[in-house]
Amino acid sequence: MIAIVDYGAGNLNSVKKAFDYLGAEVVVTAHPETIAAADKIVLPGVGHFSALGGLDNKGLRTAVLQGVRAGKPMLGICLGMQWLFEGSDEAPELAGAGIFAGRCQPFPSSVKSPHVGWNSLAIRDGSRLLRNVAPDSFVYYTHSFQAPVVASTSAMTEYGALFSAVVEHENTFGVQFHPEKSWTVGLLILENFCEADL
Repeated sequence: MIAIVDYGAGNLNSVKKAFDYLGAEVVVTAHPETIAAADKIVLPGVGHFSALGGLDNKGLRTAVLQGVRAGKPMLGICLGMQWLFEGSDEAPELAGAGIFAGRCQPFPSSVKSPHVGWNSLAIRDGSRLLRNVAPDSFVYYTHSFQAPVVASTSAMTEYGALFSAVVEHENTFGVQFHPEKSWTVGLLILENFCEADL
C-alpha cells in the first residue's frame, strides 16, 4: 500500500488518480499510523515552502522520516522533493529533511519566475526511477525555487541554469516536476516507483 501524505498543501487528487490508473493500492492520509503501516510513501506538494510546516504540526514529519530510515521507498513531488534538501531560501526558518545536501534557491533574474510548463530532462545513466524513460523527455513544471545539482541528481533541467529535476539515493526519490501532469512519461515514472525492486 502506498500512503500519500496529506499535510494540507498537496496536489492530492491528481496524484491519487494517477496511481489509481496504474492499479496501485493507494490511500491519502494525515495519520502517522497509516504512514507507518504503508509499504511506500509519497509526499506531494504545491505552493510556498512554509506549507511544509504542516508536517510538523500533524506529527507527519517523524512518521515519514521513520519510514525512510526503515528502508521504505519514498517519493517527494515538487515541494515534497524540495523538502528532501536542507531547506529553502523561500522559508529560511523551516528545516528540510536534510537527506540531500544543499538549499533550494530562486531562479536567476535572467528568466521569468515561476517556471511553468513543459521542459526536457537530461538523464544521467543508471537512474532507477527513470528506467525506460527516453532521453530528453518532456515533463510538466510549476515552481519558483530550484534544488541544486548534487551527487544524487539523476536528471537535470535547464532554466536559466541547471537544476535537479530528479534525485535518488537508496530508497529516497524526488522529482521537481509533476508526474501526475506529465502524461505517459509521468505515468512511467510513477509505475517505476511502484515496482518492488526499487
